[in-house]
Amino acid sequence: MRSRTILTAALALATVAAAFGGCAHVARTGDPLAASVFSEMVRLSSGTSARISSFDRSGGNIDARAIAPGDTLELADIPDAGCIRHIYFTVIGPDPAKVDYLQDLVLRMYWDGEIEPSVETPFGDFFGQGHGRITFFRSLMVTVNEGAEMAGAETTLTVGFNTYFPMPFENGARLTLTNEGDQPVGACWYHIDYETLERVPKHVGRFHAQYRQEKPTRPVGALANMNVCSGEGLNIDGAENYVILEAEGQGNFAGYFLNVENFAHTWYGEGDDMIFIDGAAWPPSFHGTGSEEIFGGGACPNIAYAGPYTGFHHTANKDYFGTISMYRFYVNDPIRFRQSIRATIEHGHNNNFSNDYSSVAFWYQAEPHAPFEKLPPVEERRRRKGDDPHVLACAELAKLQATLRQYHGLVAAKKIEPPVELTQQVFDALIPEIKDAFLAKEYPAMIEKCGICNDALRTFIAAHE
Repeated sequence: MRSRTILTAALALATVAAAFGGCAHVARTGDPLAASVFSEMVRLSSGTSARISSFDRSGGNIDARAIAPGDTLELADIPDAGCIRHIYFTVIGPDPAKVDYLQDLVLRMYWDGEIEPSVETPFGDFFGQGHGRITFFRSLMVTVNEGAEMAGAETTLTVGFNTYFPMPFENGARLTLTNEGDQPVGACWYHIDYETLERVPKHVGRFHAQYRQEKPTRPVGALANMNVCSGEGLNIDGAENYVILEAEGQGNFAGYFLNVENFAHTWYGEGDDMIFIDGAAWPPSFHGTGSEEIFGGGACPNIAYAGPYTGFHHTANKDYFGTISMYRFYVNDPIRFRQSIRATIEHGHNNNFSNDYSSVAFWYQAEPHAPFEKLPPVEERRRRKGDDPHVLACAELAKLQATLRQYHGLVAAKKIEPPVELTQQVFDALIPEIKDAFLAKEYPAMIEKCGICNDALRTFIAAHE
């Protein structure tokens, strides 16, 4: 019996080590299963799985939680050792057509009884939703899925936010969601799926995520906001680069989301990434050649794409003007540091662009971590209101969605049979054309069609109210 207990304990420890040790575990043991992405489905463990969710404790179906302005929702308080494997949310604010909650809500996570959080980011930014705008995409670590369809390709009434970063803890985990906005969040559904563990190996770092912004960046040189692919100016220290992450201790940089609001109608991304490890001077051991190479695209991407590890998942306009979001996850190739890391990127060649930058960095490290910079207040996190054609098109689409909700409510309440002409004009012709125009980034045409749709629907509503 004793030998069986020892064997069980050894297998459990091997399972935990495989879950967190990756290739290092293969190197130590030669276990081929540890190298497989499917190994967790195969390997038996002494742990059990559990979920904390917003389900209706009465046994009913009122599963969502509300969050009033200034309030904090305690998502989970898990005791002992374990590892979070998956987190899911869907959120609806007071106006379903608006997504202010992306920047109003702040997600925090605390490990092992710590007082200061290891994760502190605006809710939307944690899930790659920079600029306070919904963008659907699929990656290995973060996925944002559609819900109930509404008119147009920009958003849906409901959105599914998912993250698959493993989040280990030895002495408890606490997760919270705080509403820093001035409007209530009427409904928040969530799942936090985790695995209990007997212990977490000493070599396993804790998950961290931090939001940063610089709005705007300070331009260097005389050629502000001009494409200087030929390389005017020399950056030989990285001192003016945008800083994505600064951390102290031993750890692994696991990836980041980067958001840019570009105020020029030209390519902004001749910006090298420079990652300084353990206090090394320039040139760093990790030095890149431009934004497209970092995020896995071809030269000067203006077409959105999303892959397992890299993506330009949001590109607003074909001429690079306006909002852009991108990501890089270091899953099989984490950037390791023993004492410190300073991850940076140029904003234009030699930092010659003055644009709005924001980011969320993900990393694992041994605690304690260095204090985070103070999170900017919600007013400063919000994106600027300007003349971005994409933003103007989204505003028109929101108006159309509101009119459609009013139309469908009227038709259902009064049991009206919609006229064939209206159905053919709006639902058979214009709405598909609006979707196609939005996807093609033909925003003036889309705005015009939205106006025609709105006028037709409002005429019908006025005649039947």
